[in-house]
Amino acid sequence: PLLASAHESSCIRLWSIQGNLMNELLPFSEHPAGPLTALCTDIFTKILLAGSKEGYIIRWNIASFLEDSRNRKNYIKEELCWRAHASEVVDFFIEEEKNVVVTASIDGSVRLWHAMTGYYFGYFGQARKFDLSDTSRLILPLDVNEFSAIIKESKRMEKKKVIYPLMLDRDK
Repeated sequence: PLLASAHESSCIRLWSIQGNLMNELLPFSEHPAGPLTALCTDIFTKILLAGSKEGYIIRWNIASFLEDSRNRKNYIKEELCWRAHASEVVDFFIEEEKNVVVTASIDGSVRLWHAMTGYYFGYFGQARKFDLSDTSRLILPLDVNEFSAIIKESKRMEKKKVIYPLMLDRDK
C-alpha cells in the first residue's frame, strides 16, 4: 500500500502506510506544472498521473519503484506531459480497457486522451463519434496549442541542502 499527496509546489510525495516519506517527485518537463490539483493511478498502480492548475497532465511510471523501493536503481520515471485544458484540471481517471484518460476542467469541458501518448480524441458533447483506434492523428482542442511532450531522459532530483543565513543570534 502507498499513499500519494499532491502539493502546490508541484511536488508529489509518496508515503508508506506507516507515515514514512518514501519519495518526492518533481516534474522535469519544460513546462512548469504549477500547483497540482488531482492524482490518480491505473488499476495495477504502475502509472501515476497528476493534473495541475495550469491544465497539464503528467504521467510517471512507478512500477519498478514499487517492486523494491529500497533499491536506489529503481527510481520513478516521468514519461509524458501534455496540456489537457487551458485552465485547472479538477478531476480525471484512466479507463484501462480502452487505454484512455478522461479529464475534467473548471471550464466545464470533459475531454478524452490516449493514455500512453497524450493524443487528443475529442470532448464529450461533440457531434462526431470518438475514434479510439486512430492514435496517429495529431489534433488538439481549440484552446490548447501544445502537443504532448515525451520525456526521454529525466535525471533524478537530488535534495538540495538549504542554508538559512538569517538566524537570530541573541548574543549579537
